[in-house]
Amino acid sequence: MKKLISVKNAVISVAALILIWQAAFAVSSFDSALFPSPLMALKALGEMASSGVLLSSIGASLYRFAVGYSISVISAVLLGMILGRLPMLFQYIDPAVQLLRPISPTAWMPFIVLLFGIGDLPAIVIIFIAAFFPVLLSTVAAVRNIDPIYLKVARNFGIKQPQLTWKVIFPAAFPQIANGIHLALGTSWIFLVAGEMVGAQSGLGYQIIDARNNIRADMLLATILVIGVIGILLDGLLKLAEKRILRAWGGAV
Repeated sequence: MKKLISVKNAVISVAALILIWQAAFAVSSFDSALFPSPLMALKALGEMASSGVLLSSIGASLYRFAVGYSISVISAVLLGMILGRLPMLFQYIDPAVQLLRPISPTAWMPFIVLLFGIGDLPAIVIIFIAAFFPVLLSTVAAVRNIDPIYLKVARNFGIKQPQLTWKVIFPAAFPQIANGIHLALGTSWIFLVAGEMVGAQSGLGYQIIDARNNIRADMLLATILVIGVIGILLDGLLKLAEKRILRAWGGAV
């Protein structure tokens, strides 16, 4: 029942958005080449799909996202688990992290392109930076906030490292770590597109720049819609994975 209500709400929300878009197009004084209607964007989407450009762009973007996001999450969780258990060390590292964390990943783009050139690597590095700090800080906080009773029970049963970390600390901290991983997903997907706009010759971000340069606002908006839909799907897949992990560990879902 809840799923049906959720689907109904999603349909209503998207329909309302399309109606607002159509109304704005109807009253707009801009040329349709600059501000297309929903139908024009849909036709452009079909054109991109039939030519194979859309599938190629999606494949390139998802590859970069999967590589950059996976490496970032794994390294941030591992480092966060270590720093969470070493608070004296983290108090010296934390100021540097807080200094670097607010800097937009795209601000590093000139240096990233200088070091890695153009292609897949700049976008992957941008994704890595975008995901790293939210996951790292949430992992450190999660490990430091574990209920001491878990550690006492583990000590009573004679559980030592590395089993203590991976069988007790990580499962107990995972719900909070998952929040950081979830937050990092959205920011990473956003900055993937930004990275592809500057340092890549393929992908959805590049497709937006290419459509703009060719004055194809219909293709531009169609690509934006595809980016949004993929973002929703990725978010849903991550939520499903989190629920299954929590269920396997006996957590609330």
